[in-house]
Amino acid sequence: MKSDDSVWVFGYGSLIWRPDFPYLEKRTAYLPGYERRFWQGSHDHRGTPEAPGRVVTLIPSDGARCIGTAYLLEADTVHQTFEQLDFREKNGYERFEVKLDLEDGSALAALIYIATEDNFAYAGETPLHELAEIIARSSGPSGANKDYLYELANALRSIGAHDPHIYELDALVRALDS
Repeated sequence: MKSDDSVWVFGYGSLIWRPDFPYLEKRTAYLPGYERRFWQGSHDHRGTPEAPGRVVTLIPSDGARCIGTAYLLEADTVHQTFEQLDFREKNGYERFEVKLDLEDGSALAALIYIATEDNFAYAGETPLHELAEIIARSSGPSGANKDYLYELANALRSIGAHDPHIYELDALVRALDS
């Protein structure tokens, strides 16, 4: 995982479009065996404790491959960056080490935050039309939940991702928003 004490971090949600930390390099990467889903409640950023929004987490899925962005952290910023990320991902996310595949066929080890189904904010599988309604109406200290979805969908399109779950939600929420 370390190269000269530098560390890679993998983002599959808001870290793709808003990393908010310095990095030496970024690369498109894939996490095999996982799919991105809006199955995590957001009580702290895109919703409130009384009306949680939804944000993405990863769920295991045979044959799946989640595309995202890997960032190489400079050695002298690693501690500070993880303090910042631990706070940002505090609503049920845990840090894991994973192996990522790169477009050139190589691989690298990285750290990732995943909200597993046993955390307090895990909302689980929800029909897309219900998710769209939750996302369309939710808002929290970090802004409107729909903005998170729109930014994520745009970022995924920009890296050439095939993600029907995100794109279908994006279309449903935009229809509700019009």
